[in-house]
Amino acid sequence: MVLGADGWIRSRAAGREYSAADVPPADVGLVLGAEVYSDGTPSPYLAARLELGRTLLETGKVKALLLSGDHGHWSYDEPNAMRRYLMSKGVPAAELAVDYAGFDTYDSCARAYRIFGVRKAVVLTQDFSVPRTVALCRAVGIDTTAVADRSQPHDLTYRRIWLRDQLAATKAVYSIVRKPDPILGDQETTVRDAVAANGG
Repeated sequence: MVLGADGWIRSRAAGREYSAADVPPADVGLVLGAEVYSDGTPSPYLAARLELGRTLLETGKVKALLLSGDHGHWSYDEPNAMRRYLMSKGVPAAELAVDYAGFDTYDSCARAYRIFGVRKAVVLTQDFSVPRTVALCRAVGIDTTAVADRSQPHDLTYRRIWLRDQLAATKAVYSIVRKPDPILGDQETTVRDAVAANGG
């Protein structure tokens, strides 16, 4: 079942991964959350995603970044850690929008579409997550391409996360078929405002 789910997910995402130089332009880059250390520092996996987002902003491939991650508890805050990191690298705050309820990839995609009004996006994640992320975002209605981080060493941590991501394909198929509601709320204009701040 896992192999079948993984194959189906890969077929849904085929041909949609590009390099940072070749990806077609889109207004929005969607940066998915990952581990943040207790001192608020992004893990290497998350930092690599953020660097890809910064590159796409600097080269004009996207006009704004939506930073979507887990802030389900006051003591753990991925989105603000992501924003602080980018601002420390010189990215203007006006070009950043934040989603505090991106608890998993499906929620990030669904909320990007339903709450933030994103209709076309470049997703930024690690190489092994690209098929699942693209398939989930396309399933909720976002015209999605991806740029993958391939800079992580293929050590034990990488292999463990890679395996977990392959197993998550089954959950992704369930989400694509059932389309469960994420945490919802008022419509946000922050993505539109961030795009406008960069001339969009």
